[in-house]
Amino acid sequence: MRKWLVILLACFGAGHAHGQRLLKYVDPMIGTGGHGHTYPGATVPFGMVQLSPDNGTQGWDWCSGYNYADSTITGFSHTHLSGTGCGDWVDISVMPHTGMIPDTMKDFRVKFNHDSETARPGYYGVKLGNGIKVLLTATERCGFHTYVYPKGSKPVVFFNLAYMMNYDSPTETHIFKVDDYTIAGYRYSKGWANVQRVYFAARLNRPIDQLHIYKVGRFKDRNVQNAQLVFKDLEGQSLMMKVALSSVNSDKAMQALGEIWDWDFQRVVNEAEWKWQNEMNKVKVRTDNEKLKQIFYTALYHTCMAPVLYSDKDGYYKNAKGQTTKLKKGQRYTVFSLWDTFRGLNPLFTLLQPERNPDFINSMLAFYDENGLLPVWDLSTWETGCMSGYHAVPVVADAVLKNTPDVDAEHAYKAMRASAFQNVRGTQDYIKYGYLPQDKQGYSVTVTLEYAYDDWCIAQVAKKLGKFDDYNLFMKRSQAYKLLFDKQTGFIRGKNSDGSWVEPFDPYLTSTKGTSMYEEGNAWQYTFFVPHDVRGLAEQFGTYNKFLTKLDSLFTVSSSVKGESAPPDVSGLIGQYAHGNEPSHHIAYMYTYLGQAWKTQKMVRMIMDSMYHAQPDGYAGNEDCGQMSAWAIWSMMGMYPANPASGEYIFGSPMFDEVVIDLPYQRQFGIFTVNNGPDNPYIQSVRLNGRPYTKTYIDHVTLMKGGALEFVMGPQPNKSWGANPQDWPSSVNN
Repeated sequence: MRKWLVILLACFGAGHAHGQRLLKYVDPMIGTGGHGHTYPGATVPFGMVQLSPDNGTQGWDWCSGYNYADSTITGFSHTHLSGTGCGDWVDISVMPHTGMIPDTMKDFRVKFNHDSETARPGYYGVKLGNGIKVLLTATERCGFHTYVYPKGSKPVVFFNLAYMMNYDSPTETHIFKVDDYTIAGYRYSKGWANVQRVYFAARLNRPIDQLHIYKVGRFKDRNVQNAQLVFKDLEGQSLMMKVALSSVNSDKAMQALGEIWDWDFQRVVNEAEWKWQNEMNKVKVRTDNEKLKQIFYTALYHTCMAPVLYSDKDGYYKNAKGQTTKLKKGQRYTVFSLWDTFRGLNPLFTLLQPERNPDFINSMLAFYDENGLLPVWDLSTWETGCMSGYHAVPVVADAVLKNTPDVDAEHAYKAMRASAFQNVRGTQDYIKYGYLPQDKQGYSVTVTLEYAYDDWCIAQVAKKLGKFDDYNLFMKRSQAYKLLFDKQTGFIRGKNSDGSWVEPFDPYLTSTKGTSMYEEGNAWQYTFFVPHDVRGLAEQFGTYNKFLTKLDSLFTVSSSVKGESAPPDVSGLIGQYAHGNEPSHHIAYMYTYLGQAWKTQKMVRMIMDSMYHAQPDGYAGNEDCGQMSAWAIWSMMGMYPANPASGEYIFGSPMFDEVVIDLPYQRQFGIFTVNNGPDNPYIQSVRLNGRPYTKTYIDHVTLMKGGALEFVMGPQPNKSWGANPQDWPSSVNN
């Protein structure tokens, strides 16, 4: 034991010095190409401001406003979504130019090329085709612009509050002059978030010579204003501007300008980098493979892009109902992509964000207090209702089960129970029939499976709180998947309210239409979504071996996805395993629940090698607010929370020589890999704190104590390791 702690501390000491150089491995351009939907601009961890370029192009691959394949920039707006499958925000768009922009021009764009572009944590820079050099950085609530204009040009700054993309559309905007250096205003809009209010204040280091505020003609039914700020010849000097945001009012945005108290751009860049460095230092890895470090630390960077601050420094915020309020303690956050992040990102927060995580949880509980239900997909405190399930439940449940401080367990339980008895989203029919019938509501299989898992999570909290009647009720509901298992086809499929199977049935078929039984997937992917009862699911097949054969076939059958409106989200296919979409993320780890841990190791390594690359299109699908990256972080370290609320991290195939995770109370947990390498994906043996360890997982309590875990790897599977049922992860059916 002492030997391993000495090694761990030595590794930590060396890693701390090494950690000062970790930012060089973060490439914000990774994920901006293909279907990754990330943005490259300047932000700080979980900051309210995301100051990033917009191409001006509409479409699915521009959900973040930017795609690496594009070659124009229409402006630099202050709010962006990272990796989502829907587009919104891009609020308070600003564009420098060398002359006035015609009022009638809808989409003003300027060419650029990637050779003149630089992106790193907390900083973005580009030289535009009009000769203007743009440098951007940010604090939590304030963006900082520096513009260097060509000599002899007429400096203009265009505030385009009418700029919109995809679902977003302004409903009212207003701009007013505060003094010769300052303007302020607001932008109200509707879209994916049907009510959104962003207040801003902008201050410049040069006096405004002319201020043109005008109503945008194409919005005849709305009061939508834009503004152009004209300056005298700068004589080669930079024009600098701070733009602060608030959800409450413009006065609060004016106060937020104080986050940047001077005009020292480089100082603000350095502070942003320092904040990012603190995040990177939480996990130190050692490997000679530079590309692996680039993939890992860029993924770690992406896990800090959402949720984002919504409240002012004093904690106050204005919610979608127009109520100005604050949490009892801490800050309010928004952008909860819970259908995605409950799987891997939120469990990662319990390790790496112990200070912020209580605020994340209490933000969800505040949403419940304000709206009567926990959020499904909270955007600007508006319920978008996007995706299925009530997946705030596993996140809140996990927080209670792990004794997260400052979270009221009884309040949390009341909120979870409210979701389970809501009278919307098919819940009442799910309760009435024991499953959601397809003739009552579409996506019925997905909804049934996800409600069943969420109900299992509620049951665990009920048990912890001594509510045993509720425990029994929700454990029964967690078995709903069995009612939709068809022994003849070997798939979980849709039923009607009379108990008949929905016909015709094709396990390869998926659709975005409400008539589909599966949301963003098909029978192949969703048959395996029973993370709480893997062995119970296996028994539906008759024997464990029959289930394992079915699981094998998932990775080897045709990758054809049928359906006229098949969603593009079903991507990153290996057979019918779809890593580019979240419902598949736990599946490779299911082998371990049935004694074939070596197959988990094989498949996880294959997925990691084929689905993550250090290039703009390096992600297999939407990054989805950090979930795609969280899967990589967990899996590269050598484990994954396959059942996110179980408190168990299932072993996979570690890819680093050493990993040191900083934990609360100045503890560290080290993961050491002997015989590490691309040709050695298989675990031969494991030791914990120097002693033989036979379990195929490590539990949260043990990990949080700190210590050292050693994997001995090899080129051939050790099929006896993990074969003993007493070493398997937990399942309802044990």
